[in-house]
Parts: sequence; C-alpha cells; structure tokens
Amino acid sequence: MFWLFDMRTLIVLIPALLFAFYAQYKVQRAYAKYARVATQRRVTAAEAAQVLLARAGVSGVKIEAIGRTLGDHYDPRTKTLRLSRPTSPSIADVGVAAHEAGHAIQHAQGYAPLALRSAVVPLASFGSQLAFPLFFVGLLFAYMGSQLGITLLYAGIALFAGVVLFTLITLPVEFDASRRAVRALAQTGIVTREELGAVKEVLYAAALTYVAATAMAIAQLLRLLLIASAVSGRRR
Repeated sequence: MFWLFDMRTLIVLIPALLFAFYAQYKVQRAYAKYARVATQRRVTAAEAAQVLLARAGVSGVKIEAIGRTLGDHYDPRTKTLRLSRPTSPSIADVGVAAHEAGHAIQHAQGYAPLALRSAVVPLASFGSQLAFPLFFVGLLFAYMGSQLGITLLYAGIALFAGVVLFTLITLPVEFDASRRAVRALAQTGIVTREELGAVKEVLYAAALTYVAATAMAIAQLLRLLLIASAVSGRRR
C-alpha cells in the first residue's frame, strides 16, 4: 500500500492543494473587505437580484435567506435563489446576489452549459460517493493478486472522471454568471463605476475557488492513475 503515500504520487496534489488554499484565502479576504462597505444607493442584495431578474424577464424565482456565510446559491429544481444576507446593501453581498441571479437567468434562458451540468449532477454525485471506496477495495484485491482488483481500480477511476467532468463544466457556467452580473449591475446603475471594480474583485476571487476545485480534481485523478499504473506494473 506504499503507493498511497509515495511522494511521487503525493507531489501531484501539492500544487493543487496550495492553489486551493490561496483561492479560499482570496475569496474570504475579498468578501470580508467589501461586506462592510455599503453601496451608495443602498440597494439590498435581494432587491438587486429582483431587479436583475425582472430586467431579464425572469419570473417565478423565490428568494430565501440561508444561514451560512457564502452559502449563496441558485436551486434550479425549485427555482429558488438562496442568499446568506438578503437584506445587506454591501458591495460584496450585492455582487454575490447578482451572480446567483445570473444563474437563474441562465436557467430561464436554457443556457446549454448549465443544462449539461444539471444532467451530469447524478453521475458526479454517484462518482463522488463510490469512486474512492471502489478504488481502495480494488487495491486490496490487487495486492492479493486478483485481476478483479485491477478492474475495480479502473472502475473507481472512471467514476471519479465523472466528478472531474462536472468541475470542468462548472467553470464556463460560473464565469458566464459573473459576466452577466457585472454587465447587468453596470447597466442598471445599482452600483457606481468605482463599486463595480470592487464587485469584480469579489467575483474574481470566487471564480478562483472553482478553478482550484477543478485543478484539485484533475490532480486527484492523475494520482489515482499513477497508483493504478504502478499496481498494474507490479503484477506483471
């Protein structure tokens, strides 16, 4: 089992881990910085989302509060936009709400990458739950000399590849929602030109977390492939 801890496989994860820590630091720093700064027009996060949705001709979207900082998200199944601080007029919260409204608009307009991501969700969920257990069971069988072990190893890798696919599809979805948010906030005048720069800073930092998640998933997939290749080579 030494391949699980061999530096030749662990080294693949180190850059992705460092990037993930950096991305998390950036988003928390940017959010904390602008969560204390109110927009000049004092429009709340919920109000900003409503304006953007109405402007895009999107109706039937509920806005609810969620008690988790940076837990803001749009649920396409129930057409619900959940905001951590809906009554806040801060630059950070207005920017995040606009981003989530962007997802609701994507959904209403049938944005293809969002539809594809939704279709991949069951595969990614299934893969995230079973990939590693299946992989480790495969390792046990492989070290006992069973060919079944090798089959299970690569079955686990195939399932995890679905997770990687999901993270890759997520990138254009998130980038597009941020572009929609920035453009709409500028056109509606909800934020000033100076505040728009701060909104971009917050959304850029948030986007880094998705890039980091993708990098981490790819690095983990490469590590699994290295381990599987090594185990297969030892059996020859």
